[in-house]
Amino acid sequence: MLKLLDFYADWCGPCKIMTPIFEELEGDYTGKIEFQRVDVESESDLASDFGIMSIPTFVLLKDEKEIDRKVGAMPKEMVKTWLDSHLS
Repeated sequence: MLKLLDFYADWCGPCKIMTPIFEELEGDYTGKIEFQRVDVESESDLASDFGIMSIPTFVLLKDEKEIDRKVGAMPKEMVKTWLDSHLS
């Protein structure tokens, strides 16, 4: 199963835009992709390990190894297209 990490902060405007999209997609990909939100302020070591420089950043993992990432807010359909490309 793939894992999607959403690196965010509560004060980040684009992150707030992505939160409901992230939550909707989580339901769409149940059993295919595990979704996990990572607050860069409380999980700064993990954010540093992944080299997070801007938020929101979405990191896609397979077998706990990064296979792709996207930075910045994007429309739901763009996220779906990106995720689907890794499921086929």
